[in-house]
Amino acid sequence: MFDSLPLVLILLVSSVLLVGLFRYLKLPAMIAYFVVGLILGPHLIGVLPDSESSRHFAEFGIVFLMFSIGLEFSLPKLYSMRNILFGLGGAQVFITLFASISLAWWLGLHLTSAFVIGSAFTMSSTAIVSKILMERVDLNSRHGRLAIGILLFQDIAVIPILILIPALGASTSDIGTIFLMSLLKAIFLFSILFKFGRPLMNSWFAVVANQRSRELFIMNVLMITLLFSFATKMAGLSYGIGAFMAGMLISETRYRYQVESDIAAFRDILLGLFFISIGMLLNLHQIASNIGYVILITLGFIMFKAFVITLLTRLFNYEIGVGIRTGLILAQAGEFSFVILALAREEHVIGTHAFQIILAASLFSMILAPFIIQYNGRIARYLSKSYNRNSADTVQAIQSIGRSLKDHVILCGYGRSGQYLGRFLKEENIPFIAIDIDPSRVNDASAGGEHVMYGDASRRVVLEAAGIKTAKALVISYADFRASMKVLHVIQDTYKNIPVIVRTLDDTHMDDIRNAGASEVVPEILEGSLMLASQALVVLGVPLNRVVKRIRSFREERYKMFRGYFGGMSDAEAEVTEPQLRLHAIEINEKSHVYSWKLMQIPFTMFNVELKYLRRPNMLEDIEPRDDIVLSSGDVLVVLGIADKLNALEKYILTGK
Repeated sequence: MFDSLPLVLILLVSSVLLVGLFRYLKLPAMIAYFVVGLILGPHLIGVLPDSESSRHFAEFGIVFLMFSIGLEFSLPKLYSMRNILFGLGGAQVFITLFASISLAWWLGLHLTSAFVIGSAFTMSSTAIVSKILMERVDLNSRHGRLAIGILLFQDIAVIPILILIPALGASTSDIGTIFLMSLLKAIFLFSILFKFGRPLMNSWFAVVANQRSRELFIMNVLMITLLFSFATKMAGLSYGIGAFMAGMLISETRYRYQVESDIAAFRDILLGLFFISIGMLLNLHQIASNIGYVILITLGFIMFKAFVITLLTRLFNYEIGVGIRTGLILAQAGEFSFVILALAREEHVIGTHAFQIILAASLFSMILAPFIIQYNGRIARYLSKSYNRNSADTVQAIQSIGRSLKDHVILCGYGRSGQYLGRFLKEENIPFIAIDIDPSRVNDASAGGEHVMYGDASRRVVLEAAGIKTAKALVISYADFRASMKVLHVIQDTYKNIPVIVRTLDDTHMDDIRNAGASEVVPEILEGSLMLASQALVVLGVPLNRVVKRIRSFREERYKMFRGYFGGMSDAEAEVTEPQLRLHAIEINEKSHVYSWKLMQIPFTMFNVELKYLRRPNMLEDIEPRDDIVLSSGDVLVVLGIADKLNALEKYILTGK
């Protein structure tokens, strides 16, 4: 025990110093762990031996990596992103995998080694991408959502890959039978677990939680994770498959967030040990003698992967600039690349020479990733003139409305709170323009007659186009603190005199937001949206007694005035878990089934949908629906209902089916 203490101290001191340095340099912490393993490993200083116990620590790291991925899976989230997930994500995985296997096989590698290399290059780094997108407030942008959708499919695709690698390493030649049996076992286990596991898991966690012991709760999570891992290993599968199943099952219980919180530090330490063990495998002498191949492969697969994703996003009807940004964000290798390579090495599926080159290329790509992602927008605008034009068109479209407004309000974000405030402003005849980055919400709200424009409110050119120089106030209704701060910093640089009202989820960052220049900060507690609206009206000069009267009227009508909102892609998960009323705009044209019908002829009640109002071209005011109104081309029906009923009604109105 005492002999190993200096080794543990060296490992801890090295990890603390290097992780701290890498965080200061804004580089991923996992790269620091690689460097620790490389320096202290058997191929350099030799402090850490390549022993059986080291490999066991690595296996524990893989187990908790797979558990974490499973815990982040949400079946409603997967369903809400199914088009991106199984369409774009599936195409990316299969094309990249097929192309990589074909190239490696053409270069003379064995088919099994080619499969391992292709699988490793297919994966991207969830940790790096999600962290940077969150810091840049890009998670809900088009390229951000596409990147997350593709990453989710990659996480799913790693399951059959991890099943297949041990089959490829089997001594028997009947690989197909072994893989089929392994796949059937996995399907059987998943079916049993999700049929009977969820209620059993909820009940068991309730018993443990009632003991009110954090120590017992954490031990219970560890026990379940290792039990599942052991069970799948006994069934002839890998430890990681069982851990993934355990995480996915717990993610469907009400204890998911408590589990995430309790195991976070423990999981990160084990993952650090896993990456240290991978760094120990790097042989600098082999890499140095093949550095040309390593650099060529690194740059080649980054460019190829970015090209494939760009092409696929274009085929899925996204503009080329969005495709370039998505491709650059996902061009690196990922954590699962190392899991695949480590398992392949253990099963003797890949040769030592190829293993070292691919491992080094994967690592180099992840070191380059933060710099590539940081400049993805600039690169896209440089490579795609149409993306520049679209960006200019976006600003021009905002300017076409903004230049006609004076003493108006700029709403940054048009989610629920923004829409509630917009309706108060309309009631007071106060002009406003809303800017939102969710294209689905913008299209629907604009068709419904709202002054909602697509754009990033943290860009100075967008705020100027919205008429900030002549605006009377600006309201930031984002839920994300970083997004609000980005807008505030832009405003404070140039437009310090405009009153700014900011919505926050709670009072955690109130002082930071005030120090950044906000006139009012409204925490969203209970009636947060109502408070935001009242503050905005007072700042805009509406008499206090009228504000109080309107708020009282609001309560008396039991929120009827605010039923429904225009949904966006970011609301999809909530829609799946709990269907909610939302507004939807349906435009009538000459080919519509109900063209020239009277409103009374449309069976709204049959679809359980309510007609809220009618918009007509060149008319500023909403039209109260009357039974005798005859529909003509350009009319827009704004209806209220849940998503599936709205879709059914729209299909009927447009096609009669």
